[in-house]
Amino acid sequence: MSVLIKPIISEKSELLSNGLTKYSFVVDKKANKLQIKDAVQKMFPDVKVASVNTLVMPSKSKVRNTRAGVQRGSVSSFKKAVITLEDGAEIDFFGDL
Repeated sequence: MSVLIKPIISEKSELLSNGLTKYSFVVDKKANKLQIKDAVQKMFPDVKVASVNTLVMPSKSKVRNTRAGVQRGSVSSFKKAVITLEDGAEIDFFGDL
């Protein structure tokens, strides 16, 4: 089971990572906090996870107006995990850009 799906790269997550060493990931909906902690420490072996906070983002309905008419759809729900690392630890998503 792949627990970590992708990191969340947004303005809010960048502020959390720079100031508070917190990183956000989209995770599998069935994963619990212990599985998420183990997956992060396995993917990034040089970091220690201090805590894991999870939340399920609800689905949203979207409406677009196009030439063909009104397009209705929805964005599916997903589970988000906010990982707090111990002091001095850091995850570098971008490498040497």
